[in-house]
Amino acid sequence: MQVSKAVGCQEFPCGDVKHDCYIVPDIEVNPVNVSTVMISEAAPASPADYYYAGGDSLFEQTTVQAFRDGGADVSSIQDILKLGVYLTTAVKCGKTDYGVATATVKECSLILEKELALFPNVKVFMLMGDVAIKAVNDIARRAGEGRVIPAGSTYKIRGPEYRFRGRRAFPSYLQAGPSFFIERSKRRMIAEDIASALSIVGKG
Repeated sequence: MQVSKAVGCQEFPCGDVKHDCYIVPDIEVNPVNVSTVMISEAAPASPADYYYAGGDSLFEQTTVQAFRDGGADVSSIQDILKLGVYLTTAVKCGKTDYGVATATVKECSLILEKELALFPNVKVFMLMGDVAIKAVNDIARRAGEGRVIPAGSTYKIRGPEYRFRGRRAFPSYLQAGPSFFIERSKRRMIAEDIASALSIVGKG
């Protein structure tokens, strides 16, 4: 299955993102083999930095290091995929500012909801940063399920067991991008969350 042929944006209604940076994963993936979905914030400003761009892209560099920090023996995005981990973003276009408007997150969560429905065997959702958390909360609220992750600073809400449609959900920090190499305390917590997630699916 090629995800970009199954889901996508048609109208591009959001005004605070770069539509020319729009990306939905275009890799071939067997959905039944996916046990973990890692959702980060937004598409990068340059498509060359995306997860599946190849050539040691920025998202690949930081994500591979995050998994290595978490105890996984990986050296590429392909190695991470082989662990049953599918990587995507909550917002499919690039940011124009530091943050992303609430309305944009909600709009893009409609695409994310369809994307997540493609993977029937997921056991763990990793929500990397506030945007990913908001998007999944939006999906849950639309279905009348209430918030998945409570409001609050990530370091305060980490720890308790959260569930999204019966599967574990981990609120964590953003692992995709240059800030990963700078903020050491967040990097440590990301590693802990990845290790916990992999242990649940038997890959830790």
